[in-house]
Amino acid sequence: MKIVIKKLSDDEIKQMSIKSWPIWTKEVSAFDWYYDSQEMCLILEGKAIIKTPFEEVEIKKGDYVVFPVGLKCVWNVTEPIRKHYNFD
Repeated sequence: MKIVIKKLSDDEIKQMSIKSWPIWTKEVSAFDWYYDSQEMCLILEGKAIIKTPFEEVEIKKGDYVVFPVGLKCVWNVTEPIRKHYNFD
């Protein structure tokens, strides 16, 4: 159960209509989270370290991230986050 992080081209962002997705923001903080559905998001600003039982990853501006369904993790927001997000 891995977090997928990749860079998308402007064309891919347009094709996926990511800029029409809602925006979520979070101040510097740490919190537990459980994904009961898959989330796709594009990080617009900020940084966070996501800790799972399997890995620790840093996400930052420009990253397209897919969180799998069933994932339990801890978010450690190190710089205020703004992201477009969408759930399956």
